[in-house]
Order: sequence, then structure tokens, then C-alpha cells
Amino acid sequence: MSIGSNLKNLREERGLTQDQVSEALGVSFQAVSSWERDEYKPDTEKLIRLAEFYDVSVSAIAEEKHKAFKTKDTIYDWEHMKTYMKTTARNFKLSNTLKAVDFAVEAHEGQKRKKSAVPYIYHPLNLACHALSMGIIEDEIIAACMLHDVVEDCKKSIEDLPVNDETKELVRLLTCEKTTPENREEIISAYYKEIEANPKASLIKCIDRCNNLTTMSWGLSRDRIYRMIKETEEYYPALLKTIKDTTEYNNAAWLLKYQMESMLDIYKRLM
Repeated sequence: MSIGSNLKNLREERGLTQDQVSEALGVSFQAVSSWERDEYKPDTEKLIRLAEFYDVSVSAIAEEKHKAFKTKDTIYDWEHMKTYMKTTARNFKLSNTLKAVDFAVEAHEGQKRKKSAVPYIYHPLNLACHALSMGIIEDEIIAACMLHDVVEDCKKSIEDLPVNDETKELVRLLTCEKTTPENREEIISAYYKEIEANPKASLIKCIDRCNNLTTMSWGLSRDRIYRMIKETEEYYPALLKTIKDTTEYNNAAWLLKYQMESMLDIYKRLM
């Protein structure tokens, strides 16, 4: 597909008219029309402004698309993962996890992942299954994976959680207070510093970041993706070091670093 076809598809997907695009970019209606008909190509400055306006990469506009790939919002069924988690919790006598699964499912009921129809509970279940797949069968860690967002996103308090004190402390560490543009840097820095001092919280937070990196291509704006990349590069090396320096999590540190840095490199190249 040509640049013109790409621009027309992007506009129509968003339900916009050529007049609306021309007004937003400060160009004439005729310019937008001529771009979409491939009579003229937008110059570099306009191409960048079009990418920002449509919230896509420049390559999404400029490159000819020979193939259309099907994409997936999910890989596994969340209800199957829930059954797996409860069965595993019973088999290994993970009492906190068993209670956490049901609590998290109820707390997140009706919530969806950003810009999708995916039930939010898919996310904490992914974290818990990710930990188990790395051979981490620790009750407090798996339970905290399930509960890590309920205080921040579901109007629950730490005292509401049906788990032991260590799990509650992990959830507390993983819960970030709301920020404003003025105080964000100070709050985020203190947040990560406290997590860094706890190997289990560092482990959960890195698993959480790996999962969020895999979904940010469709769940976040380009500006938010840039911020996510910058934040990951700034704060996560210290968390990974904490994990690596904890003998029982050494293998997990290698896997998490590999996944995290691979995802960052892919996004950088595509953006």
C-alpha cells in the first residue's frame, strides 16, 4: 500500500474527514486530498506531524505494506489460567495464593486492559503464571502477583487483603501513589528505591514490566511508550541487580533481563 493509501486508511479508521485533518495540521484541504491520492507526498516535517496526529510511527505511514498480519490481544484464556492457579495453589499448599486468586478476580471484575476488550484479570494471572514458569513457587510472591494492582486500581485497602503480613507488605511496596506532572519524578524515584531494597518486590515488579512491555504497542500512545522505555532504562537495571544478587532468583534475573531488553530494542527499532 502507498503513502496515500496508508494516510486514507488511518483517517478513515479514526472516523475523520479530510477537513478535520487539514484543520488539525494547519494545511489546506487540497493538500490532504492530494496526499491521499498520491499526487504529492508530504514533506518530512508534515510526515512527522501526521505520525504524531495519528499516533503511529512514521514508518506506518511511509512504508509500503505488502502483507497484513493478524495480531492477538491475548495468548491464553484467563479462565484456564485461573483454574491452573487454583489447582497449583492447592497442590503446593499455597494458602495465600488460593485466597488471592478469588479476591483479585472479584476486585477486577468488569475492568479491561487499556484500549481492548481483554479482562484486566488476565494481567495479574499472567504475572503469577510467569513466576511459576520460572520455577518460583513461593506463596507470598505468587499471591502478591495476583494482588499487585487491587489497591491502586480497585479502591481496596491493604487491610482488605485476605493474606498474611508479608504478602500485604509486598502489595504495599508495589502500589504507587497518584502523581502529577510536578511531583511525578520525586514520587516515582522514591517508589522504585523502596522496591529495590526488597528482592521479592523487585522480582514481581520486573515480571510486571515484562508483561506491560508486551502489550504497550496497542495499549499506550506513542508518548506514553517513549516514557515507558525511558522509565524502564532508568529504574529497572537496579531491580534486576537486586534479583541477580539473590541466589534463589539468579536464573529468573537472566530471563527477565533478556525479555525486557529484547522488547525495548524491538520498540526502539520500530519507532
